[in-house]
Amino acid sequence: MLERIHLEILTAIKTHGTLTKAASSLHLTQSALSHSIKKLEGQIGTSIWQKDGRSLRLTAAGEHIQILANRMLPQFSHTELLLKQIAKGEMGSLRIGMECHPCYQWLLRVIQPYLEHWPDIDMDVRQEFQFGALGALLSYEIDVLITPDPLYKPKIDYIPVFNYEHRLVVSESHDLANQAYVLPEQLTKEVLFSYPVEPMRLDIFSQFLNPAKCSVKKHKTIETTEIMLQMVAAGRGICALPGWLVDEYSNAMPIKSLRFGQQGINKQIFVGIRNDEQHIDYLSDFITHAKNTA
Repeated sequence: MLERIHLEILTAIKTHGTLTKAASSLHLTQSALSHSIKKLEGQIGTSIWQKDGRSLRLTAAGEHIQILANRMLPQFSHTELLLKQIAKGEMGSLRIGMECHPCYQWLLRVIQPYLEHWPDIDMDVRQEFQFGALGALLSYEIDVLITPDPLYKPKIDYIPVFNYEHRLVVSESHDLANQAYVLPEQLTKEVLFSYPVEPMRLDIFSQFLNPAKCSVKKHKTIETTEIMLQMVAAGRGICALPGWLVDEYSNAMPIKSLRFGQQGINKQIFVGIRNDEQHIDYLSDFITHAKNTA
């Protein structure tokens, strides 16, 4: 029954006092303005204003509508401004899904300069989507996906932003510590620590052990990087991590990293984004920041 135009008309009448001035301020004709209010009066069964000489005076019903207008019209204006800013890429929200457990440390280096450049952007990093965030991206639960293993779909584009080498990590006292690279058969008696991920999605299996028809003695999962590396440093087992992440810990912990075979396992971090949203400035700039963070 009540529409925004009714709120605007009563606000204009309250401000200007006459039908002529109110119509002019709203860029409407007097007849259009009068018709709109008469239609509303017919619907509610009471008058909204009364003539007082050459001016108009709001009735009790009109005053109640005007009170609503005082609350609602500023909210309309504010929301419209936000929508225009979002459309121009000036602000919005950025929900990031992580499908790469160790990538979180890398992401922290991206976030700081990005937030400084986009102070009006709200950001949320959702790790509950670890190792299965593509569905969340397709269903608009997140805006970008961080992954080293893209699953290509028609509506999603993956942009490579960071190259790295996946490496084996051992303690400094391990028999393999002084080798430049490791062979699959040398790991058959080892205890392997990894994040809680299906073995088929672990590069040490899919790209190194399985092709050589080898495996480890035991496979154990640990959720946190720090605990995993503490176990490795204590000689309890081995793990496989991005080389850049191992380098961050190697100065403070007695660990060494080795190449997987002579060629190594070379990887990339990708940013996945819906392909109809790459034109949005604050999303495309996030990709730029990601590319610039080595």
